[in-house]
Amino acid sequence: MSAPGYPVLLDLHGRRTLVVGGGPVAARRATGLLEAGATVDVVAPWLCEELAELVAEHRVSWQARDYAAGDIDGSWFVHTATGDPATDDAVAAAAEAAGTWCVRADDARRSAAWTPAVARGADGVVVAVSGGRDPGRARAIRDAVAAGLDTATLPVRRHRPVHRAAVGTVHLVGGGPGHDDLLTVRGRRLLATADVVVVDRLAPRGVLEHLAEDVEVVDCGKAPGHHQLTQDQINDVLVDRARRGLTVVRLKGGDPFVLGRGGEEALACRAAGVPVSVVPGVTSVVSVPAAAGIPVTHRGVSTSFALVSAHDGIDPVVRAAHEHASTTTLVLLMGIRLLRDSAAALVSAGRPSTTPVAVIERGWTPGQRTTVGTLADIAELAERRRVSSPAVVVVGDVVALRDRIGAQHPELP
Repeated sequence: MSAPGYPVLLDLHGRRTLVVGGGPVAARRATGLLEAGATVDVVAPWLCEELAELVAEHRVSWQARDYAAGDIDGSWFVHTATGDPATDDAVAAAAEAAGTWCVRADDARRSAAWTPAVARGADGVVVAVSGGRDPGRARAIRDAVAAGLDTATLPVRRHRPVHRAAVGTVHLVGGGPGHDDLLTVRGRRLLATADVVVVDRLAPRGVLEHLAEDVEVVDCGKAPGHHQLTQDQINDVLVDRARRGLTVVRLKGGDPFVLGRGGEEALACRAAGVPVSVVPGVTSVVSVPAAAGIPVTHRGVSTSFALVSAHDGIDPVVRAAHEHASTTTLVLLMGIRLLRDSAAALVSAGRPSTTPVAVIERGWTPGQRTTVGTLADIAELAERRRVSSPAVVVVGDVVALRDRIGAQHPELP
């Protein structure tokens, strides 16, 4: 490249393209063309395994022979990667004569077009990088840009108004147990392109600071004894905003489908004809005990665990005690209000009163604190320490491992 190139993106969807060569480089070029929606023809006397798989899957067509004059006829774009300079010369010359762009894999200086290192983000963002004849530099810059796109540290939200679809999309995003950096990469990427964010009390609030000023934030604010929005109202907000053609992120604590009522929200969207996707999150069921140094399973101690919601009474706790072996770890969510009744019920159901119990408050936040006792005294200890929600209760011998493993997150005394 003797002078700066002219960057351009090609729409190859449904258009015929030609790849000459059957090796790994040709396979990469063919795969990239397929991802762009192109129709791909391959001319080569032999194929590497990856290209052979594409042929077997009928994703590309193959002419099992050497390149011949006329092969580029009707092609919009050509890649030549035979490894034979004479053949690549012939392909490039034919493409030049036909006015067809041709990329040579063997010698960029003799190409009429070049393939950059590409980073792709959400909502159609494509960043192409030329390294100035240095492919390693191009890849390094591409990887840095890709990391910024994935983690939403780059400003990828649209600034220019676009024609909105008649109906937008709702994304149910699990925010994890509370710490901002436990939100998934996909969750961050979707937040960066959202028009509306509907957020729970236990979702990672720090990520909201990075939203653009014109993003609407709807705070559900569910707290014990105080609901700013009912579940039906939340469903209505999701459907209403999506019907305006907006991209909606429903940011929830933990995982949307683990006692998060995400299923109800997904059904409400489907019933209203609104597209909905689910992005899993790190659930507090296992992550909050982990923050306190407690694995919910451990070889030789417990090979299973059961999740129990104690929100609506102790009956689910009693059933879990009867249905699972005494070695099964029980993890109680929303169990602080009925902690005394639950502990007594577990003892009545056959669990030894000496069974270790841990209550972890506000896991993965600066206010994390763990109270450890047994079924016999945990309720009294919790009252004495004024334990409050949100908290996760772990019942089982795995609690004893905490002293050996140690808390994974700083705790209050």
